[in-house]
Amino acid sequence: MNISVSTSIYHQPLREVQPGTRLDTLLCEYARAPFDRLWWWQALERHCGFSGTLHGARSEAGEALLALHEAAPGHLVALANWYTFRFRPIVRGDPALLELLAKALRSRGRRITLDKVPEEDGSSRALVLAFRAAGWWVFCEPCDTNHVLEVRGRDFTACRAALPGPLRTTLKRKSGKVRTQVLTHFDPEAWAQYESVYAQSWKGEEGAPAFLRAFAEAEGAAGRLRLGLAHDAADPTGPAIAAQMWSVEGNTAFIHKLAHRESARSLSPGSVLTAALLRHTLDTDQVALVDFGTGDDAYKCDWMNAVRPRYRVEAYRPGSLVNLPQLVRRLAARHLAAYLKRG
Repeated sequence: MNISVSTSIYHQPLREVQPGTRLDTLLCEYARAPFDRLWWWQALERHCGFSGTLHGARSEAGEALLALHEAAPGHLVALANWYTFRFRPIVRGDPALLELLAKALRSRGRRITLDKVPEEDGSSRALVLAFRAAGWWVFCEPCDTNHVLEVRGRDFTACRAALPGPLRTTLKRKSGKVRTQVLTHFDPEAWAQYESVYAQSWKGEEGAPAFLRAFAEAEGAAGRLRLGLAHDAADPTGPAIAAQMWSVEGNTAFIHKLAHRESARSLSPGSVLTAALLRHTLDTDQVALVDFGTGDDAYKCDWMNAVRPRYRVEAYRPGSLVNLPQLVRRLAARHLAAYLKRG
């Protein structure tokens, strides 16, 4: 590592970062998804009980940034929750700044846990190398899966033809029985229908409904929201029987939430509505990727054609006795796995 220009290390509480400032501009410039933006992290604070801090290293060569919060004394974790598809560092310019940031974090915490880190953009490898070079003991292991549809220039008709036979048959039989609509703006009445569907679905109670509504409002104002509703074609003025929330950013469509009324299961409204939103994002928005978030649910395999791992990067500061129990367990598990592999 060789950075010849002066470098500043900073940590700033999220609540002190104002929209339109340098940090906000940086994040907007390098955002590839909702989860990279200042708005997302501050909304997690407002609605989900987090207290986050932006940790960064900045020089004329660029900037490296991590959004973290303290889960326990000395234990810093990614500022993310179940709504977050993936977590990554924001790095502009010289990647060596990430190592400088990792060194600075040794005075801020004894343990750092970063979940849902992707590797398709090199994030997990970059974090492992930076924290190891900075003197941390680092472990990296798969912790989740991410199902995506790689569009490869196809339109909806071509993608539908590649779906499993039983799903294609369901869409053919049920599409005429379900009426769908896709909204690209936030509508309070439509959102009330979404909430009603969710309340009567298999999903159970929403984790943070105020966060989700605020996100939908913000994405609607920015033109990124895709809110889908489905009605029984035999009762078009009746209540919605399925609802889904997607967003579109760059060349990617993100599937955030989906639900259907259990009472309408026989109409397969969820599948018909997914197809309608897929048609819109492929043929109108012309995205190159559809991201179904984390989780290895079987139904995701029917719609998506690729699986990407998500990693947990965990770093321990040497010399911290509080870390000893976790380190012993991790090292023992590693040696056991190596022994079983040899056997």
